[in-house]
Amino acid sequence: MVAATWQIEEGMPYPMGVTLTDKGANFTLFSLNAERVELCLFDGENRETRLVLPTRTGSVFCGFVPRVRAGQRYGFRVHGYGETKQGQGFNPQKLLVDPYSKLIDGRPVYRNEAEMALFHQSDGRDNGEIAPKSVVVGADGFDWSGDVRPDVSWGKTVVYEAHVKGFTKQFPDLENAGTYRALADGRVIKYLKDLGITSVELLPVQQHLDEYHLQKVRLSNYWGYNTYSHFAAEPSYASDPENAADELKQAVKALHRAGLEVIMDVVYNHTAEQDWPGPLLCQKGIDNALWYWLRPDGSYENWSGCGNTLNIAHRDVARWVADSLRYWAEEFHIDGFRFDLGTVLAREPDFQAYGKFFNTLYQDPVLARCKLIAEAWDIGADGYHLGNFPQPFAEWNGRFRDDMRAFWVWESGNLGMFAERFSGSSDIFNHSGRRPSASVNFITAHDGFTLNDLVSYNEKHNEANGEQNRDGHGENISYNHGVEGATDDKAVLEAREYTAKALLASLFLSNGTPMLLAGDEFGNSQNGNNNGYCQDNPTTWLDWPGKRHVLQDYVRGLIRVRSEIGLLADDKWWDEDEVRWLDSDGLEMGDAGWHNRGSKAMQILLEGGWLLLVNAKRSRQLFNLPQGSWKVSCVPSGKSNYTAEGRFAAAHMGIWILKKAGSDGFEV
Repeated sequence: MVAATWQIEEGMPYPMGVTLTDKGANFTLFSLNAERVELCLFDGENRETRLVLPTRTGSVFCGFVPRVRAGQRYGFRVHGYGETKQGQGFNPQKLLVDPYSKLIDGRPVYRNEAEMALFHQSDGRDNGEIAPKSVVVGADGFDWSGDVRPDVSWGKTVVYEAHVKGFTKQFPDLENAGTYRALADGRVIKYLKDLGITSVELLPVQQHLDEYHLQKVRLSNYWGYNTYSHFAAEPSYASDPENAADELKQAVKALHRAGLEVIMDVVYNHTAEQDWPGPLLCQKGIDNALWYWLRPDGSYENWSGCGNTLNIAHRDVARWVADSLRYWAEEFHIDGFRFDLGTVLAREPDFQAYGKFFNTLYQDPVLARCKLIAEAWDIGADGYHLGNFPQPFAEWNGRFRDDMRAFWVWESGNLGMFAERFSGSSDIFNHSGRRPSASVNFITAHDGFTLNDLVSYNEKHNEANGEQNRDGHGENISYNHGVEGATDDKAVLEAREYTAKALLASLFLSNGTPMLLAGDEFGNSQNGNNNGYCQDNPTTWLDWPGKRHVLQDYVRGLIRVRSEIGLLADDKWWDEDEVRWLDSDGLEMGDAGWHNRGSKAMQILLEGGWLLLVNAKRSRQLFNLPQGSWKVSCVPSGKSNYTAEGRFAAAHMGIWILKKAGSDGFEV
């Protein structure tokens, strides 16, 4: 350590993080149980100057350092009682990054026990030389002029879940493939617009780390659900890692220019510090007992399944989360957030639908206007709360996924359950003034089989993940149609196509908010891997087809039809004046029909002008149509633009879309 060249003065406890002025910088850090906090400043030769933060106001330590400029590297050393006791992670020999870091220099590496030891709480050696450093960031100079948020209404929202790298890495002839810049490319945006997408939901773009067990076997956390800095953009997705934030902003601006919203998948249920044997990087060393839920013996509550669980019920942690979300909404113009393992956000420690954190979001004028989507579970006791999140949250509807898969893939014949999910899952969401859009309907997502694999595999095939195929969901409600995996059998391929089309039609024609997994529209496969979180390679990168895939035009047609059905755009619960449920003979469905698992067929008459013929069998079904002449459009066979009257034969599984001839707005 060299002689100090910096002076420190009394500081201000807010705003949190670093506040840069023309005279210097104010630094803050919150910790209830710390005795003393040292601010550590590093020069260009990695020499360190330690300054004790002189001011404490409640839980916040702070200090002002004159002459600090943008680019200054820094970290914290935190002193406290119980430095060797489990439950307290204080160890001033370990340099910690700022939980409000907007930029971090360096990346912790722990590929073996020796490297991990240098980042562990119990180790007495100083790791300041090798530890990553936070970096002071200057005022945002990005030019947002002309940017207009699309503000797509929920009733018109069509979500496309995509990974920044995997979505564009193998996109044909694309410069800067796999980066934020590629996401802003005009051809990529045109593809999304032509498909009919309104909102792109990006897997985590906050800076993340690879877990210890992955580093040991030279794998990586491809999905990114192991967040290291909740204020910093992931640098590996940038063509120029030093300018990751600006590149992401440029992508958002380009998507907005095309009328596309950007929704971020965020992780506030755990951090990259993992369990107690895991690394000491930030929160664990600042105040382990404040940041995380702990059991009486000091061990972690592991409701996240990732080793630790953030204590959002504590007001300092809740403010940190709200500050982070607001930062992305204001500085990056993000339109909405999807919360991974959202039940953790409401734990106090039991689930509280109107608890502290949700009330914080509700009253925040910036966040209240954002789209908020919850994954409605965690792995703790009483962790599944689908339908229990408060307005304005929407929720990933896992019941829709499972019931629709069972109906089509396993031919359950449960017409009542199909109708319940198809009409918006009112049994789950129709309460407290919530609308059908609260149900984010999906068939597949990043976690699990792709649509192609759902109809091509009976079993998961995750051997490449290095866990002897023990990881990933064991029950996927899938069906290989007689052959496991890839095949040239035309009959099998045809059957798979019809099942996939039936699932897609259910997704886009149902009441609620549809979400499509990127690549499902052209049969993308992960070769049976249903847990590709650690596969940063062609297994998970979208395999763009050389020619237009049969499903692409079908999906495009479905989204077009969806936009024309007023009941779906209106985002309201259906009543008997607007929707009639008919059996295959054209008669009103009665109790016998709803409970007849063998029929597997019905008709849905929407607004008197749209008719959906549902055949959940893998064989021909004859329908007696309601009176009138019906135009056939966007059908699974591809043969459309003709008129049907009286009777209609559906040759195979699927949903046939008909519109009454002469109805306004019908296009052929």
